[in-house]
Amino acid sequence: MRYLKMNGCGNDFVILDSRAGGALMLAPDEVRAIASRKEGIGCDQVIALEPSLRGDVFMRIWNSDGEEVGACGNGARAVGWILMEEGGEKKRIETVAGMLAAERRGSTEVMVDMGSPLLKWEEIPLARAMDTVRLDYAVEAAGVKLEGPGAANMGNPHAVFFVENVADLPVTWLGPRVERDPLFPEGVNAGFAEVRGRNLIRLRVWERGAGLTKACGTGACAAVVAAHRAGLVDRKADVVVDGGVLAIDWNDKDDRVRMTGPVELERVGEWTR
Repeated sequence: MRYLKMNGCGNDFVILDSRAGGALMLAPDEVRAIASRKEGIGCDQVIALEPSLRGDVFMRIWNSDGEEVGACGNGARAVGWILMEEGGEKKRIETVAGMLAAERRGSTEVMVDMGSPLLKWEEIPLARAMDTVRLDYAVEAAGVKLEGPGAANMGNPHAVFFVENVADLPVTWLGPRVERDPLFPEGVNAGFAEVRGRNLIRLRVWERGAGLTKACGTGACAAVVAAHRAGLVDRKADVVVDGGVLAIDWNDKDDRVRMTGPVELERVGEWTR
């Protein structure tokens, strides 16, 4: 089976093209073997392209730990680019979390409409009712205590902490504690956002099931949503991640979040089971 190794701002994927073969159901150990950077192809997420009755393709997503997840924003931009290279400037991508619309914005720039954020506590989901603008929650590790993150679900759950200096933050200590906290019954992606202006955020994300990545598309969307709800940024902001910059626009007319950024094709190969 053909695979494409791609990345969006450094967040990398192995994309398996199963459109001619139907649904591709990978066992967790198969996903981990593909994602292994020592013995496999190496990636943050494994993605399968499958036939879709509703869109141009169905995108199935697994994190590197083998768990299937509902959304991957950067992965959707990479899939959109593959489809548009085959023809057309707009594509519809079906996922477990819903339908996404992708549009070309340049030779390697793709915009994806990520839909409206889910903001109720039961939609995140949380273990108990609380205001999702500022959660009644704190985490402490390596001598650092953070509290009151904002929460949003962008196809998967996010908790976003606002910090003064993200560069000095022990993300690899804090992230796993947030990810597995009982407050988040399905786990959570932990974002650490340094607001640098009304239209600029510096972000690092500990991804549920993948760890610290160079970029997280849904995390960038969630960061702008959470920051705007807290009164810290406008609805349009650039999010600087370790691997580049993502432009996020939370439209006030249709409530939809649109993300634009670059993708890169690293190589094409063959994968055998």
